[in-house]
Amino acid sequence: MSVSDFARRLIEAETLAGKLEPPPRRLTCDENVTAIRLTAPGRPDNLTILAARQVKVPPPVGMADPAQRVRILHALANHELQAAELFAWALLAFPDAPGPFRRGLVAILADEQRHCRLYIECLAALGARFGDYPVTGHFWNKIAGLTTPLQFVCTMGLTFENANLDFAKEYARAAQDAGDERTATALDQVHADEIRHVRFAWRWLNQLSNPLEGAWDTYLASVRWPLGPARARGKQFDRTSRRAAGLADDFIRKLEATAPKRPGGAPR
Repeated sequence: MSVSDFARRLIEAETLAGKLEPPPRRLTCDENVTAIRLTAPGRPDNLTILAARQVKVPPPVGMADPAQRVRILHALANHELQAAELFAWALLAFPDAPGPFRRGLVAILADEQRHCRLYIECLAALGARFGDYPVTGHFWNKIAGLTTPLQFVCTMGLTFENANLDFAKEYARAAQDAGDERTATALDQVHADEIRHVRFAWRWLNQLSNPLEGAWDTYLASVRWPLGPARARGKQFDRTSRRAAGLADDFIRKLEATAPKRPGGAPR
């Protein structure tokens, strides 16, 4: 199976099993493939994407209440499912990107599938299933601004996954305080993987950008409003993890100095 065939099959799958089937061990390289920019994923009926106003997710303090915890975990599982779909989307959208970049996308895609399965297992331990609650297409809503590999890594890796260095730790602490060791462990695993994912994005920001422009300015120019540094961090800033991901100290300082905002623009 070719990389593009696998990516398209994942995005267009209408079953959860099809979405979470890992990449085959041997994927063949694409040659002379035309870029494809799919506009929406296939989904099973119980995971149909709805407008954000139709979906309510509790804040991290909701982890203390099992009824709210399942809704948080459900949203996290959907985030990971969307991430897997978006990394597959990038494989189709950027067939001429460097080979190491595309191989990195495949590896991260497999991580996102694994994260989704972890959260599904946490849901099952609480007596819930993935698909019990409505879901949004928050990541899918950003594809119009992803016209280059550089824009992709700045949006997915240096905004969404960068922010998750803070959110995953916050949720893990809340789950630990609630006595849910399974969920806390899953979130710790996701956090560790996010460090590698942010490192990948940082590496390619530097390789794909103009060497005469600084990383911070390149990042700002590569994300489309309302995304940007205010959405690339949480309320509690994890400086250590960003250093582990290889981000430059100047970039970290500027990000830490940015006031975090919620998706709707309100302060966190």
